[in-house]
Amino acid sequence: MFLKNCSEYSILALIPLAVWSIVVNILLYFPNGDNTYAANNQLTNYVWYFQGICFAGIMVGILLYVVLYFNCWKEYKALIFIFIYFHFQSLGSALFALLGVLFSGYSLIISSLGLSQGPYCRTETGWSYPFANTNGGYLVQSSSWSQCLEPGNVVEWNIILFSILIALSALQVIICLCKVIYDLVKVLCGTHKILAQPDHV
Repeated sequence: MFLKNCSEYSILALIPLAVWSIVVNILLYFPNGDNTYAANNQLTNYVWYFQGICFAGIMVGILLYVVLYFNCWKEYKALIFIFIYFHFQSLGSALFALLGVLFSGYSLIISSLGLSQGPYCRTETGWSYPFANTNGGYLVQSSSWSQCLEPGNVVEWNIILFSILIALSALQVIICLCKVIYDLVKVLCGTHKILAQPDHV
């Protein structure tokens, strides 16, 4: 029952998750609302992987449309082919949901790497990644954030937005994975009944 609720109903939650992933990824290009840093390529390299825009956003949205198509298609299939169509529909839905796991997982990994590396910013010695060798330790050492002189508040900006992307991607992975498991269970363990019409005398 949990898998059914998670897969058939929570799958719709991918819509706002995909939209927010796009929005958050776009915001990463404009620290403090300033577009000059993107124009001068003075942003952390992990924002150029388009993990929130293309993968957790557009691609997951497309896959959601396809999965919903497979789920609705079963309402219109011919009775004589019910067994074949049921398996094709469930298996196809599982395969596209698995792609959703891969795309959102990509966004999760890239965002985690971006958070661990820290921002690209101007320090007293020039533009660099001052926290690249801390393995994410800078996250709990707020006193070291002042090393970044420009863009203003870029450390907080990156931490908040990358953390949101990680949370959104993790939710997408969970939802898509539940959908994969549920559809595979239907294919491998489901039972189906075909109603035979009595012959007219």
